Amino acid sequence: MAPLPEAVRLANRLRDLRESHGAGLSQQSLAYALSDDVQVTATTINSWESSIDAELPTAGRLRSYALFFCTDRTIDGTPRLIPARELMPAEQERFEELYEELIEAREAVRAGAGSPGSGSDRTWVFESGPITIICPEAPLEVRSQLSDEREHNYTQMYRYGDLDALIELWGHVRASNPELEVSHRLPEEVTADDLSSHLVMLGGIAWNHATRRLLKYLHELPIAQVEVPDLDDGEIFRAKDTGTEFWAQYEQIDDVRGELVEDVALLARVRNPYNHDRTITICNGIHSRGVLGAVRTLTARSVRKRNEAYLSKLFPDGSFALLLRVPVMNGQAIAPDLEIPENRLFQWAPHGNSNIE
Repeated sequence: MAPLPEAVRLANRLRDLRESHGAGLSQQSLAYALSDDVQVTATTINSWESSIDAELPTAGRLRSYALFFCTDRTIDGTPRLIPARELMPAEQERFEELYEELIEAREAVRAGAGSPGSGSDRTWVFESGPITIICPEAPLEVRSQLSDEREHNYTQMYRYGDLDALIELWGHVRASNPELEVSHRLPEEVTADDLSSHLVMLGGIAWNHATRRLLKYLHELPIAQVEVPDLDDGEIFRAKDTGTEFWAQYEQIDDVRGELVEDVALLARVRNPYNHDRTITICNGIHSRGVLGAVRTLTARSVRKRNEAYLSKLFPDGSFALLLRVPVMNGQAIAPDLEIPENRLFQWAPHGNSNIE
């Protein structure tokens, strides 16, 4: 079968970038420069540049290409990746332009191949690892007896809260990053090395004390999650600058309790304060349906392509915070479509203005 024209164009572009770099860069030298937690070989570079049977690089690897070729600087005279935080303004602009170009070329290949998931998937694709998902721990009073280590049928996962969100996210992140180490931890299991990885924080401040501490530490984030006396099974969100509060919606079904009909999700990504080459992604909610809604914003097949395109356009540097409506029908969280304005309660970019929709 003849190669796709889109694949040939991408392969040629990658080869041209390498051959026009300085005095000419060998595939071996480029492989060494791009190797971080996962080694890249000259054979891999050759497969990406092949005009006959090209392999498709991940979005994360194309980010590394853009980062490498946006500057001529070296580290101790050796071509290596310059950390993104050290780019000069002109280099940062070149990086963003080149990354967008390569991602568009990659998506053209996927679309030409009829990939069912065509569309940018850069949120859950990482150029290096490891990736650590920190999960809430369910309180003792709501756990199954099988969470007790003394039980013969002890099952560790019964200690976890927000299992729906973890199962949804776990498979997606691992499939999107087959070469990287992906692990999940309870807050009490988190190590110093975990904190310097790409972090994904699941769940609210009551059951995940790691989320509580990080939200206090992330001063730039304009949203706080706070406990209120009127809600003993969740925590609301509050805009720091205006004091605007965001609550879930309920329908009263008897004199005692109400049925949850709409939750609120916080979906945010910022630089990891412990390692600026890594990120923190927050998937949070007032209740568990909000947590799941935050995750499914970028995993649900029905909306993830449009939602990734929305994030790519509005937040090209990859940092953002969104508060979203999560409708609940028959107990199921419906993934928010970001193109519908009513679904966006609040949005923020590090270098832009906060916006309450």
